[in-house]
Amino acid sequence: MTTSTASPAPATDAPTTGRVLLAAPRGYCAGVDRAVVAVEKALEHYGAPIYVRKEIVHNKYVVETLADRGAIFVDDTDEVPEGARVVFSAHGVSPAVHEAAAARSLETIDATCPLVTKVHKEAVKFASEDYDILLIGHDGHEEVEGTAGEAPEHIQIVNSPDEVDKVVVRDPSKVVWISQTTLSVDETMETVTRLRERFPTLQDPPSDDICYATQNRQVAVKKLAPRCELVIVVGSRNSSNSVRLMEVAKDAGANDAHLIDYAKEIDPAWLEGVTTVGVTSGASVPEILVEDVLRFLAERGYGEVEEVRTATEDLMFSLPRELRGALKAAGQGSGRPEREGRRALKVDAV
Repeated sequence: MTTSTASPAPATDAPTTGRVLLAAPRGYCAGVDRAVVAVEKALEHYGAPIYVRKEIVHNKYVVETLADRGAIFVDDTDEVPEGARVVFSAHGVSPAVHEAAAARSLETIDATCPLVTKVHKEAVKFASEDYDILLIGHDGHEEVEGTAGEAPEHIQIVNSPDEVDKVVVRDPSKVVWISQTTLSVDETMETVTRLRERFPTLQDPPSDDICYATQNRQVAVKKLAPRCELVIVVGSRNSSNSVRLMEVAKDAGANDAHLIDYAKEIDPAWLEGVTTVGVTSGASVPEILVEDVLRFLAERGYGEVEEVRTATEDLMFSLPRELRGALKAAGQGSGRPEREGRRALKVDAV
């Protein structure tokens, strides 16, 4: 069963006054919404089981809930029975994974976020022009593995500004950078600045690779953090953008910041002496988990909630082509996630 998100019993020593600054935007982005709804629709249309390579998005609650409904999460395609149906996660996969799936006659649904696909296409383009490509990102992250796999002979991964001095290229005049979409904007640009000091003609990608949702959530946290003694970020520890939000909160002036999956993980000691709590959530987090945190805080005297909005998001992506065609043939749906799906996983919390 899905892990309960019910809040613990209210504390008896709740402060008489306290407030919450609630970041907006927060939670689900368009790419996450598309990927999660793709698994839901596949389960509804084809029936269980539906195999999913890796976690569809990096959120414990989402993965556990979809598993309860019949999704089977595997580490690689060789764990999927021949001829079965498999969904590729929002983080994207390399051409080698597509080839391995084809070799096993798997029916694939590619839920790669379109913004990640854009980075893949950039890598292919620059590789075809024989550039050395410096991929700013975290080695071992699924998105980075997928992007690097598009042109492994051309791509070097740069994890941080500290690694810039180790970079070796064939021709310093023919170097370009691209990036993982979920990084800290500030750290990425620091890495780019250091790279440009070494390679003055370093080229930029044709458009910003860090996704709009990552940037928007970081901007909102930067605005509220200086006004908070504590910032709570709802998100899983393997979620890059959620971890970045916690780091951004600390860098922007919050006295303390913590990353949690569920409200029950909040340590009441964190609230001692705190009058203002900031709350946000990573781009793979359904709103139900944020609501549980707000309930937890309200029970402890933090009942005043002020939304701190820095942007309004209305971007939506069509469902994956393979699934969209099947649903259309069956007369089901428009091929787009429902707008209200952006905020909550469409299952009942237990």
